[in-house]
Amino acid sequence: MTTATLAPPAPATRRGLYVGVFGLMLGMFLAMLDGLIVGTALPTIVGELGGLDRLSWVVTAYLLTAAVTTPLWGKLGDLAGRKPTFMAAISLFLAGSALSGLAGDMTQLIAFRAVQGLGAGGLMVGALAIIGTILPPAEAGKAQSMIGIMMPIAFVGGPLLGGFLTDQLDWRWTFYVNLPIGAIALLLVAFRVRFTQERVRARVDVLGAALLVTAILAVTLVAAWGGTMYAWTSPQILALIAVGALATAWFVRVERRAAEPIIPPRLFASREFGLAQVLSFLGGAAMMTLANYLPQYMQFVAGASPTTGGLLLLPLLMGMLAAQLGSGRLAARSGKYRIYPILGGLLSTAGALLLLVLDTGTPTWLASGLGVIAGAGVGFIAQASMLITLGSAPRRDMGAASGTVTLLRTIGGSLGIAALGALFASNIGDAHATPEAVAAMPAAARDTFREGVVSGMHAVVIGVAIASALALAVAWWVRDKPKDA
Repeated sequence: MTTATLAPPAPATRRGLYVGVFGLMLGMFLAMLDGLIVGTALPTIVGELGGLDRLSWVVTAYLLTAAVTTPLWGKLGDLAGRKPTFMAAISLFLAGSALSGLAGDMTQLIAFRAVQGLGAGGLMVGALAIIGTILPPAEAGKAQSMIGIMMPIAFVGGPLLGGFLTDQLDWRWTFYVNLPIGAIALLLVAFRVRFTQERVRARVDVLGAALLVTAILAVTLVAAWGGTMYAWTSPQILALIAVGALATAWFVRVERRAAEPIIPPRLFASREFGLAQVLSFLGGAAMMTLANYLPQYMQFVAGASPTTGGLLLLPLLMGMLAAQLGSGRLAARSGKYRIYPILGGLLSTAGALLLLVLDTGTPTWLASGLGVIAGAGVGFIAQASMLITLGSAPRRDMGAASGTVTLLRTIGGSLGIAALGALFASNIGDAHATPEAVAAMPAAARDTFREGVVSGMHAVVIGVAIASALALAVAWWVRDKPKDA
């Protein structure tokens, strides 16, 4: 494990040190914000660039590359130095942001979002590693607790900012806005973060990472193309299934033998740990799918502007945050957590089924308010999966355990968006319609298009209900940790 030789900071340098920590926090904030800021701009993006059938990949490409590269960035920081590695991650993220804003078609945007995700994978892990290195444990804990404040700001502010920028400027500014914030973070880290790090010799699990990427990509393509672009029995889908199965089996074998695996197999010796990963996967599928497809309904059917569409997501997001914060505090007091994933599964399933009432004439306030129930459900599931993971993992594996639960949540979100996004797109024929263009259509064409969006939204929420019901079934098998454990 790496260590740093540090003297206690003198009063004159303490202020500069915390200015540097603020720069690190800005880097983390960028990663949190970007996963949400694009959602409210997607209807406008698709209307301008086309490619509705590939809409889900604008989000999926970013999430997958960020998730899979996170452990690699952490290892690279140990080998090459945490500060230069973190700055390289920010630089790559900003390059991807600039290129995404310049994209001329959907293929370019998806590719550039993948580049952006490659950099985003190093922002959170790099910042936390440096904070843990340059600050004493007590102060590092205080700094890391700021994440609890940043997360709700990103959850609420992301959709609102994305909608505002799309309305007032252009959807491309949802990417360009990262540039000044990232530049400030780079300057603060470059000139205010100073420490001496002892390098270590460690093997990077490159083969494991490559196999994980291959397996995830194959499964995601099966979810996105199966039954829509290609028949389930087509050579393309069968080949992808074979590649995914082979890559998964090989990945498991490699991880068992790797000196420093991406996902240590010993973690799954705990029954509760394994159940928590399934919960994280299913909760991520429900959470990310709702957050990215409800804006489509709000803008195309309810006629909301991108800014208003962001506001209409607030009940969903606030329900999620309230459940996360409330269950976290109650579980900390009681030491019991089994009830929370059960409650989360029930609420998420019920909330998703309630969204089936959405149609072309549903009042906007009702469509928005119904989201709070599903939001609370996925919030309970997300918090419970993290609590169970950290409560069942050995202390030496806390970093790997938290990385694994985050990875599973992201993979679940990516697969959910891809699979249900394909169903959503199959119900809509016009791939170049913006909300403004839909409002200007002749009445008959407008009604047909909006009915297609409603049908697509119904397919999405049925999928979310199924994922939530599966999470409920898994939650019944969770056991509370004994008091004397």
